[in-house]
Amino acid sequence: MNKKWIFGACLSLGLCCSGFARAEADWVERSNQYSQILLETIAQLSPESAAEVGLTGFDNSIIDLKPGINDRAIKGHKEAKAKLLKIKKKEKHPAVRQDLEILLTAIDDSLQQIALEQQYYFPYFDASEMIYDGLRGLLDHQNTPKQHKAALVRLQRYTGMEIGYQPLTELAKAEILRGLKQLGKSGPLKESIEKDLENSETLLKEIETLFTDFNVAGFEKPYSELKTQIRQYNDFLRSQVLPRGRDDFKLPEEMYAFALKEYGVDMPLDELQRRAKVEFKQLQNTMQAQAREIARQRGYADNDYRAVLKSLKKQQITGEAILPFYHEKNDALEEIIRREQIITLPERDLVIRLASAAESAQTPAPFMKPPRMIGNTGEVGEFVLPLKYPGAKDGQSLHIDDFTYEAAAWPLSAHEARPGHELQFASMVEKGVSTARMIFAFNSVNAEGWALYMEEEIKPYLTLEGRFATNWSRLIRAARAFLDPGLNTGQISKAQALKVLKEDLVLSDALATSELERYTFRGQGQATSYFVGYSRLMALRAETELLLADKFNRQAYHDFILAQGLLPPVLLKKAVMTTFVDRYK
Repeated sequence: MNKKWIFGACLSLGLCCSGFARAEADWVERSNQYSQILLETIAQLSPESAAEVGLTGFDNSIIDLKPGINDRAIKGHKEAKAKLLKIKKKEKHPAVRQDLEILLTAIDDSLQQIALEQQYYFPYFDASEMIYDGLRGLLDHQNTPKQHKAALVRLQRYTGMEIGYQPLTELAKAEILRGLKQLGKSGPLKESIEKDLENSETLLKEIETLFTDFNVAGFEKPYSELKTQIRQYNDFLRSQVLPRGRDDFKLPEEMYAFALKEYGVDMPLDELQRRAKVEFKQLQNTMQAQAREIARQRGYADNDYRAVLKSLKKQQITGEAILPFYHEKNDALEEIIRREQIITLPERDLVIRLASAAESAQTPAPFMKPPRMIGNTGEVGEFVLPLKYPGAKDGQSLHIDDFTYEAAAWPLSAHEARPGHELQFASMVEKGVSTARMIFAFNSVNAEGWALYMEEEIKPYLTLEGRFATNWSRLIRAARAFLDPGLNTGQISKAQALKVLKEDLVLSDALATSELERYTFRGQGQATSYFVGYSRLMALRAETELLLADKFNRQAYHDFILAQGLLPPVLLKKAVMTTFVDRYK
């Protein structure tokens, strides 16, 4: 089932609720009523995700894995589509019609994903992660005590300890067994199953920690039952699913193409790889020139850019000093942003925290945890920094040292916090746009392109080492754009990719492992979105400046871009050319 809607995004046309005329506010309200049709459908299929994104009334609900889950999803989406098509025939307002197109596209994508998965694979469920996510969504410091207590209801329902519910693990097992009988269907990648089994204990431990930290009474008995059920379920995965897993990580060509489309990649693969390789080489040359100067100033014996990266990394920020260090970096970035008039900043403070063990296992790279998108009552996004990754073959955690030194903190903070992702999500919540544009219009190209573009905007005002690290950050994204498709089309091997990651990019064992997993089973195709989004934004910026010449205002331009939410490149260009350029001309 397609869940890209969970992460949310908006496609504003340069208008926000606070500035709407009454007529404009009316169309937003009408559009939101139409969006509710699809939201209610999705909430019936994945109530945990619906609650996390902000829908009320689903905090106690859990996913229904009884037989026919895909049939119910198909039926629900088709019924919603039929209703929306009828509405579209009568709707005249152009903005509402565009929102209806967004909703209909989301439905078609969901149906296509279900069809592809049914065609190629038998069902598979990581029960540990499903239950952890459902409980973690409620056991959060920004949620209310009522939501914390609702997590206990969910736990009881997951374990079948509430009347009318069967253990989720039993339902998942039955669904998998039905799928195993279907000849010609492939299973999940063996490496992916093994990773799920490896992470299971970490996720279970954090569930106990969360219930304890939030003082939820009475969780002990259902939690004990959960541990027993998960142990039995994992034994089932090892004995019956793992042997049926596939050894080749490459997706069927049709599925990889669909994944690229879902992430927003609109560049032909041969063009994407060619352009990325050219940029990779250009960045290496630039970094080499910078490395010689850094080595001269610091007295390093070896001035190769790889050696200079290794030398800079040795000055690690550790322990309790990490969060104050990143807050100082953000303060310095905000000073640059205001002084250089790059973009308008919010008045509230930025939230930065270290990742838990479970979060690090799930997402072994820095990330922005978005706030609640619907009905937000003050929740804010969080810049989350993992320091360890449970990926070593001996079962120990690998240390991530790629972001805890002076130079690398500049581009990372600009990317994940301000003026990058944190401002994107804040804008979606605070500007006030239609639900369709906030929830259903997201793709990775829109989001990651902005964050990487903002790194580049900040770069001229940084120290030499900061500029060097910002180029290293872009070097990683250029590498992703040819490594991911190279691996998934069989043009390069995992050994060749790992060599680039560890030798040319100088990544730690932890981050190199995480990157390779990203390309092969965590999110095949997603890694290409950074380069594509950045390239589109840079081209749009250049075209806009050429058209406006001395009338171009950088801060106004960036504020306008941010007010659009996460528009796909084509729609963003249309908004800039028809609204922003005309306004300033």
